[in-house]
Amino acid sequence: MSTSRRALLSAAVMVPTSAAVLAVTSGTAQAAEYKWDRKLKDGLKGSDVTQLQIRVAGYPGYGNVLAIDGSFGPATKAAVKRFQSAYGLASDGVAGPDTFSKIYSLQDSDNSPKHFKYSELNSCNSSWGGGMVSASTAKANALVTMWRLEALRHALGDKPITISSGFRSKSCNSRVGGASNSRHMYGDAADLTGSHSFCTMAKQARNHGFWSILGPGYPNHNDHVHVSGRSSRYWSAPNCGI
Repeated sequence: MSTSRRALLSAAVMVPTSAAVLAVTSGTAQAAEYKWDRKLKDGLKGSDVTQLQIRVAGYPGYGNVLAIDGSFGPATKAAVKRFQSAYGLASDGVAGPDTFSKIYSLQDSDNSPKHFKYSELNSCNSSWGGGMVSASTAKANALVTMWRLEALRHALGDKPITISSGFRSKSCNSRVGGASNSRHMYGDAADLTGSHSFCTMAKQARNHGFWSILGPGYPNHNDHVHVSGRSSRYWSAPNCGI
């Protein structure tokens, strides 16, 4: 099994009612940087596989979402291959030293990707509590979302993407006029602006594990792109041909 210096997520499973909701057992305490101590390949299982899946969650292929279930199957192998290809590595679907080295170069000490911070995903609240899921689950969902956004950012030429809204407690969501069923209250949603056109972001997001994409032409989404996880795919950005 993998060792880590108190990894943020000691175990995670996909909850059937949401494509991005994770159950965690280690709470919300910040952890030291995760490290792997074995190669990972098709057929292996364990918490180290879970940690790998979180970091390649942004490479599931067009219209797909990678299950974060600790089981290295064909979908995980394909995601690893896409990650490797995206960064110019040998694309064999086996996570070994070169793959881990690239992940470490992208990973901050709290296991978030280097271009996104927890604070960006939680600018509306004093904690991760008060939403539709536990605080630990909301924070775990935000971590997966950040790694998906890292993949999206890289695909768009590593130019900045700005998060204008992330996790919201129920009170925060009500205060800003969010929908009563907003995915923001689950921690797996982000509203995006930045240096790219909204249509460019919305179209590219289809490749990076987001089952909800809302953008220009969808009511109240002409000034940002909303991406999130949900139980089924719903993409709507009519002005972008989506």
